[in-house]
Amino acid sequence: MPATMSTYYTTDHEWITLEGSIATVGITDHAQQTLGDLVFVSLPTVGKALAKGDSAATVESVKAASDVYAPLTGTIVEVNAAVVADPALINADAMHAGWLFRMQYSAPAEIDSFLSEQQYQASLS
Repeated sequence: MPATMSTYYTTDHEWITLEGSIATVGITDHAQQTLGDLVFVSLPTVGKALAKGDSAATVESVKAASDVYAPLTGTIVEVNAAVVADPALINADAMHAGWLFRMQYSAPAEIDSFLSEQQYQASLS
């Protein structure tokens, strides 16, 4: 396994960083800008098993609520309590401090459906 982490994107505006069999998941900078100032975050419980495409979390702004979907099949191993306490962390740093959850994934072939950063940026235009 390379020492560097790989970051991928979904058409649902999630980013995924893979490190070994652990995927860290958050919403993209584009998604947080579209939603506006976030005021509430609901995260899954540690130990919850999810299938790819299941609703995993919810982020709410003054404008709208949006589901965050599991990009992979697996089990939640960690959640970011800091974003529950202060949802604005996602607005301030969606791609790093504003991560939502980590999951141990069990179906590596599902990674093939992810977009590169270039593909994701192209999908926005």
